[in-house]
Amino acid sequence: MSTDRVRGVNVTIEETPIGLNRTASVLPEEASIADGGELHIGGCPVTELVATYGTPAYVFDELGLRRQIRRFVDGLQSRWPSSEVLFASKSLPAVAMYSIARSEGLSVDVAGAGELSMALAAGVNPERIYLHGNAKSDAELKLAVDAGIRAVMVDNFDDIRRLKSLVAKPQSVFIRMIPGISPTTHDSQVTGGSDSKFGLPADQIAAAVAEIRDDPYLQLDGVHLHIGSQILETEPFAGAVESVSHLGPFAAYDIGGGLGVTYTPDEPAPSVDEYLDSIVSAASRLLPEDAKLLIEPGRAIVARAGVTLYRVNTVKRTAKTFVAVDGGMADNLDIALTQQTYEAYSATKFDRQPDTTCDLVGRQCESGDLLRVDVGLVDPQVDDIIIMPATGAYSYTMANHYNGALTPPIVFCRNGTSRLGARRETEEDVMRLQQPGLIEEW
Repeated sequence: MSTDRVRGVNVTIEETPIGLNRTASVLPEEASIADGGELHIGGCPVTELVATYGTPAYVFDELGLRRQIRRFVDGLQSRWPSSEVLFASKSLPAVAMYSIARSEGLSVDVAGAGELSMALAAGVNPERIYLHGNAKSDAELKLAVDAGIRAVMVDNFDDIRRLKSLVAKPQSVFIRMIPGISPTTHDSQVTGGSDSKFGLPADQIAAAVAEIRDDPYLQLDGVHLHIGSQILETEPFAGAVESVSHLGPFAAYDIGGGLGVTYTPDEPAPSVDEYLDSIVSAASRLLPEDAKLLIEPGRAIVARAGVTLYRVNTVKRTAKTFVAVDGGMADNLDIALTQQTYEAYSATKFDRQPDTTCDLVGRQCESGDLLRVDVGLVDPQVDDIIIMPATGAYSYTMANHYNGALTPPIVFCRNGTSRLGARRETEEDVMRLQQPGLIEEW
């Protein structure tokens, strides 16, 4: 046992090691195995979590999550004192998460009115909010300007013209550039290539700067870029710093996010320290020493802290053994969208070795609803609890209503206590948007 301190709260941490070393790298930091093989998340037994909140459910290790935030905030601050860490909230847009981000000293990156509204509802200081997006509407920009957010990340000339028609007081802006960097990742996760839909190419930055400076209220405070997501090497981040350094001196440089995470034991990701060392080393050589340095981690903050719990509905042995759970691509679209591989385990049988190779499949009406192909499980049976680790990023974000699926709840666990971060969607919630009598009225 040990005592940790997370933002003024003394917390007792159970140091029971995970029995399988390979498994430990993808499970939450505060995961432990009890006698009998049952997994605990943040001190909460998975059977109790399932009994209380049902399945599917997104479950988060709150202490591990907060600890990861501090690694970024403290790590960047110690290397580059004039710095700011923005939570890329598209990775987990929930009021409870915005509240945790605020309490741990993060600023927030939002990309639309919905995320902005949730951040404000969580009590995030508007001066710590940055608005992103390549297709901002007049309404979104007005909401942001009226709220007094810290800065608007200008993606295009239309952003500038819209802002000119809206602002009647000083408003900070950053210009987003296309760095021309395509890191090794899935094609859909590259955001900084020369053909990216995000930002302006370097040869258009001067014109954008002139147009911004032509307005009495727009204040150009910095330049921004983003090269991609789920990047498992550090060199591209140093390259990003180099690309932005050629634009000349600015008061602030936002290098974006993109640090990848370990989804399987065979896919190790760089540590936070390695990532920060790469960026700051390049910044020390290439950027003005008095400039502010910003980064935008999202996936790297929340992915490992979160797991998804499922219940087995069917075990079918035909040409293969199919284990079908009560969720699928409706609660984890990332697998179908980016072909990301996740691990899966029998959550109450960690004391035993897998003995059955099977396809873990979802319940949606798509042959491609495959959560994991050829995974080893322990004697799979109906009503078993299956845990899929490292689902904390983008699963809740991209949850959808395929086959009328309902969005799972978000649950935070800490020191043996669980709390609801977002409740499960209900049929009543869905029907509230429908107009069942409309056709008859026509």
